[in-house]
Amino acid sequence: MDYVQLGNSGLLVSKFVFGAATFSGTNGFEGLGNVRGESARRQVDIALEAGVNAIDTANLYSRGDSERVVGEAVAGRRDKVLIFTKVGFPMGPGANERGSSRVHLTAQIEGSLKRLNTDYVDLYFLHMWDGVAPVEETVETMTGLIRAGKIRYWGVSNYSGWSLAKTVMTARAGGMAAPVAQQIYYTAEGREAEYELLPAGADLGVAAMIWSPLGQGLLSGKFKRGEPPPAGTRQGISGWIEPWIMDQDRLYRVIDALAAVAKELGATTAQVALAWLKAQPLVGPIVLGARTDAQLRDNLGADAITLTPAQHDRIEAVGRPAPIYPFWHRAVNASERATPGEAAFLRRWRQTLGAA
Repeated sequence: MDYVQLGNSGLLVSKFVFGAATFSGTNGFEGLGNVRGESARRQVDIALEAGVNAIDTANLYSRGDSERVVGEAVAGRRDKVLIFTKVGFPMGPGANERGSSRVHLTAQIEGSLKRLNTDYVDLYFLHMWDGVAPVEETVETMTGLIRAGKIRYWGVSNYSGWSLAKTVMTARAGGMAAPVAQQIYYTAEGREAEYELLPAGADLGVAAMIWSPLGQGLLSGKFKRGEPPPAGTRQGISGWIEPWIMDQDRLYRVIDALAAVAKELGATTAQVALAWLKAQPLVGPIVLGARTDAQLRDNLGADAITLTPAQHDRIEAVGRPAPIYPFWHRAVNASERATPGEAAFLRRWRQTLGAA
C-alpha cells in the first residue's frame, strides 16, 4: 500500500481509505448497507491488514449511527488508525442545525467525538459549501478546533473551484489554518473535477481525496447496457438520483472499456476502475466502501493492479469530458503556459479539439 502526503501537511494517508457510509444502515441510510458489530470490526481488520491507515465517515451517515459503529470497531486500537468525519448537512429541524457557522460546528464536533468515543478527529471535513456563513467565521472556528486539540487537520468537500480558493486564501490572509484536503467525486466517467478542482487543489496545496470512486456502484461491473438497475443497488432506490449522469451513452462506453480491460487482465471491472483512478494525475487517497467482506477484499485488490499506458488511455478517451469554455480556449492558446496541475488535462483537450 502506498502512502501519500495530504496536501500542505505532514500527514501520510494510505492510497485507499476505508469508507464507513455502509456502517449501521439506519435513519434513511438503509439502502447503503447495514454493517455493524462484529462485521464492522472484521471489515476494519481486513482494511488495516491491507495497509489502510484511515477510516472515513460523517455525522450525516445514518444520522450519527455510522460514527457510533466506527467508534466501536476501533475500540482498543484508536492509535492505530486515522479517523475522518464530516459536518454541514442538516442534523435537526432548527435553523442553526446545519451549515458551517460557529454554533453548528462547535456543537457537532462534540457530538461526533462522543459517538466516535475519541478525544480528537484526525481530519474534519466541511461536507459542503455554506453560502450563508461568512467564510472568515468558518475558518476561524476550524482553526480554533485545531488549537483546542479536538481536530488535527481540516478539509472541505463538494466545493467549487472558486469557493475552495476563497477558503484557502482567507485562511492564509488571516494567518489561520487552511484546509489540507478536498473530498470530491471523481470516476472514470464522472470527470468534471478535471475542469478546476484538481488543478486548483494542486496549486493551493489541497489534496484530492476521492469519494465513491465506483460511481456509487455504476462502475462495479453490475450494470449492463439496456438493462434496469440490478436489485440491491442504490440506483434501484426510489428517489435516489446520485450520481447525476449527463450522458448515458458515455457511461456505457466507459463501462464497456473497463470490462474489456478487466477481461484482458483477469481482474474485475471494479478493480480496473480503481486502478485507472489511482493512476490519474493529482489523485490522492481514494475512499472505498463495501457492504460485504468480499466486496472490500475485491476493491483492495486494485492496489496490486497496474494498467498499461495503452489500457489507461483507452478508458480515458471514452470518458473524457468536453472542453467547455474557457478550457477549449486555454487548451488551444495557452497550454504552453499551463500550471503543472492543469497541464495533463489541457493536453487531452487539445487532442479532442484536433490541435497540434
